[in-house]
Amino acid sequence: MDRYRGLCIMLLTIFGVSSGSRQKSYQDFVDTHNSIRAEVGVGPLTWNDTVAAYAQEYANERIHDCNLDHSRGPYGENLAEGYGEMSGEDAVKFWATEKPNYDYHSNSCVGGECLHYTQIVWSKSVHLGCARVKCTNGWMFVICNYSPPGNYVGERPY
Repeated sequence: MDRYRGLCIMLLTIFGVSSGSRQKSYQDFVDTHNSIRAEVGVGPLTWNDTVAAYAQEYANERIHDCNLDHSRGPYGENLAEGYGEMSGEDAVKFWATEKPNYDYHSNSCVGGECLHYTQIVWSKSVHLGCARVKCTNGWMFVICNYSPPGNYVGERPY
């Protein structure tokens, strides 16, 4: 855990996603991530079935409580929950709203959270696996895992 910058603050709740979009396929996760990565010149992520299976297994564990508790597994991780038909694309775009809070020159978060964003654009992460489940309380739980993980203290994301 020491290798991650503020792992516990990588929790996020999405309220009232307005797009109303539905999840089409895992490619929605990949395309949205890669669009954000391309903005800063970072190479694309590719879908990895092993990482995705890990994400799905953990998402299934959260169905009964929808808690934003990290899995503490071997991957980088972003979590979100929201109501309605929140898609993976919605979650990734929401994590990316932290971009203005990341200052590249000081390599730090300024004015708010940025660690979801820096995990998205972490250049050494090359594999992605995500999952989305509807919890028993009616909320959606979204998890994306990244391999290799990012957000190492003292390292720049790109």
